[in-house]
Amino acid sequence: MNLKGRDFLTLKDYTPEEIIYLVELAAKLKKKKKESIPVDVLRGRNIALIFEKTSTRTRCSFEIAAHDLGMGTTYLDPSASQIGKKESIADTARVLGSMFDGIEYRGYGQEKVEELAKYSDVPVWNGLTNEYHPTQMLADLLTIIEVFGDYKGRKLCYMGDARYNTGDSLMVLCSKLGMHFSVGAPEKYFPDKALTDECRAWAEASGGSIDLNPDPKAAAKDADVIYTDVWVSMGEPDEIWEERIRDLKPYAVTKELMACAKPEAIFLHCLPAFHDLGTGIGMSIHEKFGLDELEVTDEVFESPQSKVFQEAENRMHTIKAVMAATLGAFAD
Repeated sequence: MNLKGRDFLTLKDYTPEEIIYLVELAAKLKKKKKESIPVDVLRGRNIALIFEKTSTRTRCSFEIAAHDLGMGTTYLDPSASQIGKKESIADTARVLGSMFDGIEYRGYGQEKVEELAKYSDVPVWNGLTNEYHPTQMLADLLTIIEVFGDYKGRKLCYMGDARYNTGDSLMVLCSKLGMHFSVGAPEKYFPDKALTDECRAWAEASGGSIDLNPDPKAAAKDADVIYTDVWVSMGEPDEIWEERIRDLKPYAVTKELMACAKPEAIFLHCLPAFHDLGTGIGMSIHEKFGLDELEVTDEVFESPQSKVFQEAENRMHTIKAVMAATLGAFAD
């Protein structure tokens, strides 16, 4: 399969076959890394990493993956880039596209990464926007396949606020690949209706399904995967916390909720997670609201069912596959 020159902006743009190809390529590259077999097939190439939102996993994943492939990286944080400030996105795309072989963008509106792709002559990769998080989805899928040996027909239940990038992207992934996607959340936290309708059409074609349920135990029933994310997204004001805690506390992933899923079910989280008091935000929430844990209990997070660190590692392997494929490293 030849994906050379393709942008990677959302899984909506990719067929099921292309998605599986990328995950299978990631598995091969992961095996080579574990065996210390070099894959530096893109020596002499360079990529730009634009981070309007900072990150641990995404930055490390792109930098290590690029270095493994033999490429150089230039990191542009919010203070180092003039994108959208002194220089338009279109002009930035044309300047960086003339110097680099690929551009990663992690930031706010999806329209920004779409505009970068429109005006750049090199592949553009979405490291996260408000609406979509496609590289995370490949890591999640690789983890599911590693644990169960398959994916089709599996049920993935997302608990919490499903209106943004993670919930949106999981719904796209599951509906395209014949998986059963459920959401446990109050109705006002359900995904966008237009996207849901689009995904229902894909699910009907693939043999999957979509269920939006305000009853957390019903949503989690017989799930293979229970998935959650932080209750307040990056860039949202602090005062949102009180409302989210009030609305979403019944949807926290606890041992009791995991018991509603299949006995062999796993827990996934795209991280960072507020499962203890080991973070500044966690301590702040504890002081204001008296809570020691939020979207997931420490008991579940540290349990054998939790595969969050395997999932986090897989970010690097799947990002490596995306860059290698779209830069033509393994084009047939």
